[in-house]
Amino acid sequence: MKIVFVYATFETAEQAREISRALVETRLAACANILPAHESLYWWDGAVQSASEVVVVFKTKAEVFDTLRSKIVKLHSYDCPCVVAIPIEAGHEPFLRWVKDETQ
Repeated sequence: MKIVFVYATFETAEQAREISRALVETRLAACANILPAHESLYWWDGAVQSASEVVVVFKTKAEVFDTLRSKIVKLHSYDCPCVVAIPIEAGHEPFLRWVKDETQ
């Protein structure tokens, strides 16, 4: 069973916290690390935009990524939220086992 980190950005810390809680409570993620607001620069609507965003790194099983992504997109305020899975190739086995055990 493969473990992934899911990197996602959110408009506010409150939104990040609410969605993170929903995903952890429903066991779609074993853990969510909410990182402080930062500035993002990006192309949108034909121009370079700047906004404050909050990053969350979720730890979960690869097999539940599609469901986790769908739930984030459903609850998110953005038209096109960043939600990507990053595969974990190796790690501390007790931690990886914990993620597996705590995720549906």
